[in-house]
Formats: sequence, C-alpha cells, structure tokens
Amino acid sequence: MKDAHAYSHYRDAVIGAVVDLAKEHPEIVFLDADLSSCIGSTAFKKEFPDRFFNCGIAEANMAGVAAGLASTGLVPFIHSFGCFATRRAYDQLFISVGYTHQRVLVIGSDPGITAQYNGGTHMPFEDIALMRQIPGFVIFEPSDIQSLYALTIQAYESGSSCYIRTPRKGSNFRYSPDDEITLGKGIKLRDGKDVGIIATGVVMVDAAMEAAELLKAKGINATVIDLHTIRPLDTELIEKTASECGALLVCENGRYAGGIGEMIASHLATVNPVKMSFLNVGDRFGEVGNLKYLAESFGFTADNIARKAEALIK
Repeated sequence: MKDAHAYSHYRDAVIGAVVDLAKEHPEIVFLDADLSSCIGSTAFKKEFPDRFFNCGIAEANMAGVAAGLASTGLVPFIHSFGCFATRRAYDQLFISVGYTHQRVLVIGSDPGITAQYNGGTHMPFEDIALMRQIPGFVIFEPSDIQSLYALTIQAYESGSSCYIRTPRKGSNFRYSPDDEITLGKGIKLRDGKDVGIIATGVVMVDAAMEAAELLKAKGINATVIDLHTIRPLDTELIEKTASECGALLVCENGRYAGGIGEMIASHLATVNPVKMSFLNVGDRFGEVGNLKYLAESFGFTADNIARKAEALIK
C-alpha cells in the first residue's frame, strides 16, 4: 500500500487516492459542486481535464448527472460538503443511483462538528442514517490519512457505491503503510477486558484513545476499536468485544437515530445483549465554533468518554 504520509491534509489523501485510481482506470470521472478549491479536486482536473465536471452549486443535479454517466459504464466520484452531498441530493442518490443500480462514489466532506465555522447549516449529523437507507451503499469514516487513502482505494475495488465521510482540513497519522487496513473490518487499537469503547472517525477515535489512558490510571482497562467501516458492519469484532468486555460505549460524531450506536445496539439485541452507553450529538443542531470548542460543547472529549465508560461499568 502506498505511504500516504506525504499528504498534509485529509482532502489531499482522498483526492490523491482518486487520482491514483484514475491513472489505472480510464472509466473514472470526477464531479464537483463548485467546491474544487475546498476539497482539492483541482488536482484531478489538472491530471484529467476531460474527465472532470464542475456541476455548480446544484448537488441534486450533480447526483443525477453522475447516475447518467454511470449508466454509460463510467464510474463517477462526486463531492460536496456532507450536508449537501446527502440531504440535498438524497432523492437523486436514492432513486437515480440506488434504485436503478448505478454505481457512484460520494465524498461527503466535513462531517459533524468538523464543519467548524461553517456552523449548524453545514454540519451533517444525520448523513449516516440517510445513506444507510440506500441498499448497496458502503459507508466508511477513517480516523487518519493512511486509512482514508487505503479505504478509498478499496471502496473503488469493492465494485459498490460508497459514501466516504471525511474532514477536509488537518491531518492525523495513526497507521503506517504496513498496517492491515481492510474495508469492513474494524481495528483494535487497545486491548482491555473492563469496557469496550467503539469509536468512529478522527474526532472520536483520538478522544477514545486519550480516554483509555485516563481510565488506565484508575485501574480500568479499556478495549478501543476504530470502527472505520460503518457498512458493512464488522459484526464479528463487535460481538467478540461485547463478549469479552460485557459493556460497550459507542462514540460517534453524529446523531443516534439511524447512526452507529443504534446499529450496533440493534444487532447485539439479537445475539448478545450487553450493557451499553452512547456518546453522540443528542437532540441538537450544530453551531459555530472551532473544533476544540465544539468538542467540549458536545462532550466529545477524553474526559467525558472516560466518565461515561466509568459510569457504565459501575
């Protein structure tokens, strides 16, 4: 696997993966909703000017155009901010792409609180719930640049439509090119028997790892799972963690209804019900602020995760 550590931002990694794929697969095209400078898709346009289409600020139309291109045998990647890529284009993704069995890979950037100063109008908390309702869509949210690059490659290779949930700005390097990163298989980052913490995405996995250190200082050993792939769900790892720990805390940068915690709870209810707790945005809209302020406002901090885990096992 290519070393993605040369990429300085998440956006560079996801576009870099698409560019690398397009070099080998002439059927790949890219559509953007007038946000090329935001996601860096100008790099694709520079490399393949005849395979890049700016659809303007018309996300629903972009999804329809992508479905049409897919019907001719092309494989479109499309991008907009996650709120617009899902909520605004939902009917077209559901009917024109999903119902007609066309293949489109959707990049939804700045999920949840990572939208920061763009505020509540731009914070998709319900995008996972929406995309879970379209049969056949793979959904993933990596926690670092290396896994973002690797999983984007694998998503194309899977042959499925896909929703890629990723921040644009900043960087984080958790994995190396030698680490095993597999679409559909979560990664155990820490091993403990007292409580299992299942986290998804950059914000939550970082906070969960810090929380595990806080818990260790109190004599509580936590398993931490990076559940990068949301669909298909890694039921084997979840069931194993539930059996070993007997209590699970699910942390997600989104809404509970239709989200990761609800999905895991509904699965375990049929095979191995265990004590569970959940950290998510609750019944709130987003707000304006930097990432640190928003994490504190919504409780997406190591301190809060540690408190919730400790309360769960008590």
